Amino acid sequence: MSVSNQELNELAKRLRSHSLRMISKAKTSHIGSCLSAADILAVLYGRVMHVDPQRPDWPDRDRLIMSKGHAAAVTYAAVAEAGFMPKERLDEYARNGGQLYGHVTHAGVPGIEFSSGSLGHGLPVGAGMALAAKRSGAAWRVFVVMSDGECDEGSNWEAILFSGHHQLDNLTIVIDYNKIQSLDWVDKTLRLEPLAEKLRAFGWSAREVDGHSVEELSAALSSVPLEKGKPNAIIAHTVKGKGVSWMEGKVLWHYRPPTPEELVTALAEVEAS
Repeated sequence: MSVSNQELNELAKRLRSHSLRMISKAKTSHIGSCLSAADILAVLYGRVMHVDPQRPDWPDRDRLIMSKGHAAAVTYAAVAEAGFMPKERLDEYARNGGQLYGHVTHAGVPGIEFSSGSLGHGLPVGAGMALAAKRSGAAWRVFVVMSDGECDEGSNWEAILFSGHHQLDNLTIVIDYNKIQSLDWVDKTLRLEPLAEKLRAFGWSAREVDGHSVEELSAALSSVPLEKGKPNAIIAHTVKGKGVSWMEGKVLWHYRPPTPEELVTALAEVEAS
């Protein structure tokens, strides 16, 4: 069944709303990172990836690794909206006795492929998965959603070199390039530019898109492999805290949760957008 762009936008809004409620209620961190990635996950789960929520272990499924594992709330929301688990389970987020931990975990959570949170580990694992698929002649693909901050990690650049060498055109990274990492702006911490040129020099095909445009994300992600024999890099230019005007582009919202009062205002903005 085809999904319209409007339906994808509505899905992204629901992912933002879920994330706001989960993080506010749990009094935990990373709402800015969740809001910036919502459109990316909406397109991947809503249109691009071949998955079957009724068969989470289907051998031919596409694999998604949320390498920026601190964006756990929006990831759990995405698999719940996709039908892998009841939405009521989102109330478990970061609660004692629950299985939806504050960083992405696969244990007891259908639809999650890999526990992440230690930055720089998702892509190396994804590259290994993609190589295994290539060597076994399997048609499934690997998508890795990364943060811009974790592009500081040397392990990622080893995996980028490895993937280019092995011509893993069944591997796609989506870099959530919201320009803020942890405590400051990326450019002040460790400059990444020229990022696309660096990736191409490592044997990748790279495309830059508006990470909040479901049209641009869909066009790029539906076109992989962008070039035969080359891994795919989608550099998604995003805004940290997207959807809540007073969170957008603010370092503060990497760690701070919205208060109950702020939650009401934030939800009203997201739902009216």
